[in-house]
Amino acid sequence: MQQAIESATIETRGQGLYEVSRQLRGFVSATGIETGLATAYVRHTSCSLLIQENADPDVQTDMMGFFARLVPEGMDWLIHTMEGPDDMPAHIKAALTQTSIGIPVSGGQPVLGTWQGLYLFEHRRRPHRRELVFHIIGE
Repeated sequence: MQQAIESATIETRGQGLYEVSRQLRGFVSATGIETGLATAYVRHTSCSLLIQENADPDVQTDMMGFFARLVPEGMDWLIHTMEGPDDMPAHIKAALTQTSIGIPVSGGQPVLGTWQGLYLFEHRRRPHRRELVFHIIGE
C-alpha cells in the first residue's frame, strides 16, 4: 500500500465554480498508484468542493443562482458580519456542501463520470487564494 499527498493553490476571481479535475488527474497520475482512493480537501471555511456536471455551463449558472437564493446576503439576523456581507452566507454555503470528497481511482485515473468534474465552489465575492490538498492511498 502506498500513499501520497500534495497541495495545490487555486486563484479564484470571486464567486463561482472553478474546475480542478485537471489538477486532481495530474496528481493521481504522478503518484503511479493504479487502484485506490483519492481525497480532495479544501483548507477553508468559506468555499467548498462539489462534483458536478462539466459539459453545460448553464449548470454552473443555475447552481450559483440556487445557492444565492437559498442563502442570500443581507440576512439582518446574522451576527458574524465583521468580514463583510458575503462572509457569513459563504460559511453557511460551505456548511451545506462539503470540504472533502473521496474519489475512487482505477487504472491510474480518478473514476469520474463522463460529464462529472471536481469543482472548487468559491462563495466569497472577492478573489482568494485557496489551498487544496490531494491525498491518495492505494497500490
